[in-house]
Amino acid sequence: MTFAITQTCCSDATCVAVCPVNCIHPTPEERAFGSTEMLYIDPKTCIDCGACADACPVDAIFPVDSLAPDQKEYAALNAAYFEDAARVEDGGQPAPAGDGPNFHAWGEPRFERSLPSDFAPLRVAVVGTGPAGMYAAEDLLLHTAAEVTLIDRLPVAGGLVRYGVAPDHPATRRVGETFARFHAHPRVRMYLGLEAGRDVSAEEIAAHHDAVVYAVGASADRRLGLPAEERPGVVSATAFVAWYNAHPEVAPDAMDLSASRVVVVGNGNVALDVARILVSDPETLAGTDIADHALAALRAGSVREVVVVGRRGPEDAAYTRSELLALRHLPGAGLVVDDHDPRIGAAIDAAGPQDKAGVLRDVARERVDWSRPADGERRIVLRFHSSVLDVAGDDDGVRSVEVSGAEGGTGIPAGLLLRAVGYRGLPVAGLPFDEDTATVPHHGGRVDGMPGTYVVGWIKRGPSGGIGANRTCAAETVGTLLADAVAGALPAPRGSAKAFRRLARRRNRDLVDARGLAGIERAERTRGDREGRPRVKLATVADLVSASKGPWRLTR
Repeated sequence: MTFAITQTCCSDATCVAVCPVNCIHPTPEERAFGSTEMLYIDPKTCIDCGACADACPVDAIFPVDSLAPDQKEYAALNAAYFEDAARVEDGGQPAPAGDGPNFHAWGEPRFERSLPSDFAPLRVAVVGTGPAGMYAAEDLLLHTAAEVTLIDRLPVAGGLVRYGVAPDHPATRRVGETFARFHAHPRVRMYLGLEAGRDVSAEEIAAHHDAVVYAVGASADRRLGLPAEERPGVVSATAFVAWYNAHPEVAPDAMDLSASRVVVVGNGNVALDVARILVSDPETLAGTDIADHALAALRAGSVREVVVVGRRGPEDAAYTRSELLALRHLPGAGLVVDDHDPRIGAAIDAAGPQDKAGVLRDVARERVDWSRPADGERRIVLRFHSSVLDVAGDDDGVRSVEVSGAEGGTGIPAGLLLRAVGYRGLPVAGLPFDEDTATVPHHGGRVDGMPGTYVVGWIKRGPSGGIGANRTCAAETVGTLLADAVAGALPAPRGSAKAFRRLARRRNRDLVDARGLAGIERAERTRGDREGRPRVKLATVADLVSASKGPWRLTR
């Protein structure tokens, strides 16, 4: 019996490190790492020791014989990766045919993961508590004697693990438990609710630390470039995801789900996430940590059909095969391919076992009649080789979306348009910014022209790669930081840790520390226990801050 990696793989390569027979690929040292959708276990060399399953932070690895019916395909996917001779390099390990859209040449490690024994402990600030920031903090805490200051503008930690992962992917969220063990580390100080660039400047943070690592992500979204894009009823998927995850900066009543048909523009994993949530049975979602207000809106809503519009064909779609496979097994909802263009069926029929288009071979195809009302079974319609040309409506909202296609312009009646065409980084006050790439210019994570300042994650490399890609990204940045420390290139801090604490408290009296974060965790889990859910998230800054000071302070 061998093991197989399944849908929730985060590609952080923890499993690679513990495998005694080197049967998991691609590894961080191989060119393919970061450009494949997931990691794979070679069934011919796996010795069934289970070390990888024990180490996996997102419970993505299972014995092949125990795979659930909707996961059986992953045994074949793992094996097929190693059987495709066209993907094998001279060294004998699989590699992608090309670099892939998310390829990042990490290069060899620059520095050992430790400092000399006589080296004074560094004081490092990490701005952002999402995966990128926490992988950097973990690296520093495990391999050096550094003291780490965690800063986040929200009064709760987690970043995209808390506010970006779909609630029906609980295994993926478990990586947050790995990070949480560092929140109360004796060499960690937390300042949640402190916004860099607003409450404290980049200069002030740098003045109190040997180094500062910015892990602020890419919180904006890309635009379609249409005049009607500001019309009511045209919403970013970024905002929609934040809304169903109880982000305190998105109002509970921000989404109107009264329309029977919704159009989602984009064909990446986020587009599939929002489409899946919209057509899922609300009673199934009731067992997750979805926001209360989102669950109520989905129960009362009228959405029956979600049309996912993508410019590319099924062979080049940006989503991963694992997310597409999940749609084929979605209870109570159908999956259909709009067969409006002959290229679509041809690509699906010609696809091989390693191709994304091949996943759609057994999916129904039909020439969709958009004039019919969307009042049948819940379903997702995949429309390839199309782009949005215009949005018709008025001040009350969207009435229809005009899309291109083989038949020319087609009007699709819809009451909501969700834009899911990618994330975009925002400038960080006090740091340089490249408007073209929406990233902070750097070399190996070191911010150009700013000694002692570093970046990690999407603000460093752009919005590419999932949670696990940040582990290797952080290793590169931390390696650069430590090399600079040994070379004497870090500016000496002018202020102490105590002085920074006083400064932060003056700027915001409602800061949340590790003890307060534990109070929020208890409050949410207690509320969840009452309703048979893993947790019920607090959805406002006021409630989060109140819970951090004691459950008796909660207003509801």
